[in-house]
Amino acid sequence: MSGSLEKAYIKVLDGKNEGEKIECAFNPSEYRLQKSVGYTDHKTLLNVPISQFTSGAADLLSMELFFDSTSDESDVRTAAIDKLDALLEVDGSLHAPPRCRFVWGGGLDFKAVLIESDKRFTRFLPSGVPVRAWASVTFKQYEDTELQKSTIKHESTDKMKQWTVTEGETLWFIASKEYGDASHWRTIAEANDLENPRLLESGTTLSLPPL
Repeated sequence: MSGSLEKAYIKVLDGKNEGEKIECAFNPSEYRLQKSVGYTDHKTLLNVPISQFTSGAADLLSMELFFDSTSDESDVRTAAIDKLDALLEVDGSLHAPPRCRFVWGGGLDFKAVLIESDKRFTRFLPSGVPVRAWASVTFKQYEDTELQKSTIKHESTDKMKQWTVTEGETLWFIASKEYGDASHWRTIAEANDLENPRLLESGTTLSLPPL
C-alpha cells in the first residue's frame, strides 16, 4: 500500500494559542456527521399543520479521540487534554472560545468550535499521573457571516407579483415560498400596509415586490 498514514489533528485558528496543533495518537475508528434544518409547525384547520422553514443549522461532527503518552511517561493532560479543554474556555483576546479545524488527511477538513468534551482516563503511572485518555468530542460547524453571504445566492422575482391567500397560509409561509427565506415576511407586510401580519384572511390579495 502506497503513501504514509496521515494522523488526524485539531488546529487552533485564533486566540492566544493560534496555530497550535493537537495531534491524535491514533486516528478515530469512526466519526458521525449530523446535518439538520429548523422547521416550525403552524396550526391550521387542516389535519396536518403547515411546516414552515425557519433557519438552517450548523453541522455537528462527533467522534472519540485517543491520546497516549506512555512512551515518555509524561502527563497526558499536559500533552493533550488541557489543550483540548482550552477550546472550551473563553479566550481573553476573543471574548469567546477559539475556533478550530479538525483535519484528517484529505478526507475531512471541518472548521468549527468545540462544544462538548467528555474525557476518561484509562492508564496511570504508579504516582497516579494519567498517561492514556479517551475523549468523546462534538464540534459545531462555524462559517464567517460574510463568507456565507457571498456564497448563498437568494433568488426572487424581478417584478411585482400577486398572491391570493388561501386558508392556513401565513406571511412566513408565503415569504419562504416566494423568496426562499421566511424572514422576508416584513417585506410583504410593508408592501401591503399590514398592521397585524398575524391576521391574514383567506381570499386576501397580496402584492409581492422584488427584493
